[in-house]
Amino acid sequence: VQLQASGGGLVQAGGSLRLSCAASGNIFSIDHMGWYRQAPGNKRELVAVITSGDTTNYSDSVKGRFTISRDNAENTVALQMNSLKPEDTGVYYCNAVLRLMMSWGPTSSRLYWGQGTLVTVSS
Repeated sequence: VQLQASGGGLVQAGGSLRLSCAASGNIFSIDHMGWYRQAPGNKRELVAVITSGDTTNYSDSVKGRFTISRDNAENTVALQMNSLKPEDTGVYYCNAVLRLMMSWGPTSSRLYWGQGTLVTVSS
């Protein structure tokens, strides 16, 4: 299975970016999908998560500015980021808790990570 993230780039403070992440492979089902970020010198932190039932959760630092959404038919998750601040700078990683379909049936749930996409917000 592969999670491919895209959409990062350089933007001025106050601007917007939209990140996308597509899961591909022999997927049976996807539970949670989410976005994390890691700024230089910092630990990776949760940005937003969305369940299979579209329940969402955001870190306090992005509430009201970021919106997470998913397309279950396409196995994708997106993060719309508005009113960006310099402190939003970092590498953004998508992840997904999913089950694969094998020849003997579906596997148990496991967490997979994408490769990360860099977001730089200039002041």
